Amino acid sequence: MKAAVLHDFGEMPRYEDFPDPIPNENDVLINVKAVALENVDKMIALGTHFASRQFLSTFPAVVGFDGVGTLPDGRIVGFGGMRAPYGAMAEKVAVPKGNTVPIPEGVNAVTAAAMPGPTLTSLFPLKWGVKLQQGETVLINGATGVAGKLAVQVAKHLGAGKIIATGRNEESIKQIKSYGVDTIINLKQPDECLVEEFRKEVENGIDIILDFLWGHVTELLVHAFVPKELSFAKRRVRLVQIGEKAGSTISLPAEALRTTGLEIYGASVGLTPQTLQEGTTQVWNWIQNGKLHMDIEEVPLQNIEAAWKREDFQGKRIVIVI
Repeated sequence: MKAAVLHDFGEMPRYEDFPDPIPNENDVLINVKAVALENVDKMIALGTHFASRQFLSTFPAVVGFDGVGTLPDGRIVGFGGMRAPYGAMAEKVAVPKGNTVPIPEGVNAVTAAAMPGPTLTSLFPLKWGVKLQQGETVLINGATGVAGKLAVQVAKHLGAGKIIATGRNEESIKQIKSYGVDTIINLKQPDECLVEEFRKEVENGIDIILDFLWGHVTELLVHAFVPKELSFAKRRVRLVQIGEKAGSTISLPAEALRTTGLEIYGASVGLTPQTLQEGTTQVWNWIQNGKLHMDIEEVPLQNIEAAWKREDFQGKRIVIVI
């Protein structure tokens, strides 16, 4: 079969022949239809992700850890849990029978591969983790990326009263305005101006921050919470760290936590087996009712090298189609 084959950490996957998977008695053979290309795939392939050696324990190996395909009877399912060296970006996969989930009627394979994951990224913390209340103000730091755009829509559906968004891409900024963003902070400005814009919103009141950027931008945002004079914390502010597009580390001064009311959570806050099931059901419902929007670009498997090199996603989700 053809597959996206990686020969070592840090290299580029290649479109090559790879031995067909051989299912055992507890497996099911799936014909793969669509696999989303995500940043985590690249991190795993680079060897920089904490689970890199879990998914790529031997080489050569096929990249990608989940996708959408068809069972022998034609039903469309999501799948995961392939055994190394097999991954999702191949014509066929063999997975344990319990590692498939049905795709609801009316949802095509490409949408099913692209949309649920990044939507759940914001749904879990907002609904079950930091528990967004009706009318609260949500700041989405990095709202012009794929997951950030979906976060805007999720926050709106869950009852956010005001949504503040940060971003750089002008086209994506125009797009998120139509999703219900109330205030946009353009990140293409000097640090001192950016801090003042952040401080203005802090003074108006922010309840929740979904942070897809981290790095220097988040340092500036956190700095804006530090009071200029001794005072009590005015409100509880829940910051959820999700992505690291602007950097993997920040400098966090002690004063940013002492009297600001700032609380910091990880992206998995709210994630349990029960919320995974409930959240997935909610996402399917939104998709079926046309309440979520995403820009998707389909790329054939044979063009995996070109797709892998790309950085100009411009808020699109790349889906490898087989």
